[in-house]
Amino acid sequence: MGRLSVEEARSLVIASIAGPVEFESLDLGDSLGRTLAKDLAAPHDLPPFATAAMDGYAATPAAAGSELRVVGESRAGSPHDSTPGPGEAIAISTGALAPPGVGVAPVEIVEAFDGVIALSADLALGDHVRAAGEDMPGGAKALAAGAVLGPGELAVASTCGAARLDCVRKPTVSIVVTGDELVAPGEPLGPGQIHESNGIALTALCEQAGARVVGTARSGDTLEATRDSLASALETADLVIASGGVSVGRHDHVRPALEALGVEELFAGVALKPGGPTWCGRQGDGRLVFGLPGNPASAFVTFALFVAPAIRSMLGRSPIPEAWPAALAESVRQRPREQAIRVSLEPRPDGPPLAVSTGAQGSHRTASLSGAWGLAFIPPGEGNIPAGSVVAVEPL
Repeated sequence: MGRLSVEEARSLVIASIAGPVEFESLDLGDSLGRTLAKDLAAPHDLPPFATAAMDGYAATPAAAGSELRVVGESRAGSPHDSTPGPGEAIAISTGALAPPGVGVAPVEIVEAFDGVIALSADLALGDHVRAAGEDMPGGAKALAAGAVLGPGELAVASTCGAARLDCVRKPTVSIVVTGDELVAPGEPLGPGQIHESNGIALTALCEQAGARVVGTARSGDTLEATRDSLASALETADLVIASGGVSVGRHDHVRPALEALGVEELFAGVALKPGGPTWCGRQGDGRLVFGLPGNPASAFVTFALFVAPAIRSMLGRSPIPEAWPAALAESVRQRPREQAIRVSLEPRPDGPPLAVSTGAQGSHRTASLSGAWGLAFIPPGEGNIPAGSVVAVEPL
């Protein structure tokens, strides 16, 4: 099989996901950032009764100039026990129960003296009264399954009286980083060694996408070491990522190790720069395995394009974020493969935002990852795409 396009490879990844993993019940306070597994319905009308929208006085309809005797008060949590009669009013606070058949005269249109108020404007039925169910009627869908639970969603759930929510369990991920040359950050470098960055970056990317990393291992560049590390990873996680060793060089052992472990290849190679050697396979039980290039920018880009959609699918979310149109700040030379260029976006007063390259785009260059808002897609071809051309930019 030749190298697939980005779209073809992503379609294979998404089609291989059976659906969200199982759900778990969480306290409301522990649900931030999680994915709702089941619809949440309003248990009753919200608000459950008519309430005052402003501080003032509740009374039956009356004309401007009317004088009304104040006969009681309705406060939030302490309602008045009856509807005021003709010529009567009750003081009322915002959010307090409004008796049937009244409007609320805001304090701004009322003059009060000696237990009596005078209206400076007409008061009609329902003025400044929020009806029961105005926010949501009882039984209405308050939150839909698949919703990502941010502060607003948690406020809705709390309003519905939900103390716990059924949330999709976070998919678990195990990461294996290969390379004899890699040294942990903080350790001194020997000849030919570099500090390892993919383990840190991929862990952060997984957690940002909504997964939970349960293991990170470094493997030497031998078939036996690679196979042992991957075998352990496959036993512990829903999804496995191998970084490096995925090409076909003498010291690239990820693909033969996975074949020996019974992982079936879905695709090997994508017509993409950076990230051409990207590999994806599936174990018999449906567990997905990704082999990402070892160069840091390639690993970052291919995670965003292939692994993150898999994680979002496992969470029951839309797998691919909506792309934005943006104008290239400078011309870009086309390549035989599609390019995913790291860019920031600068707003403009008219037209789409400007996509500005974050620096040199070599697959080994980590500096261009800092400040990158998204990936600008440059179609394959020959020649240059001029500055000002509008391209699709997918947010990171």
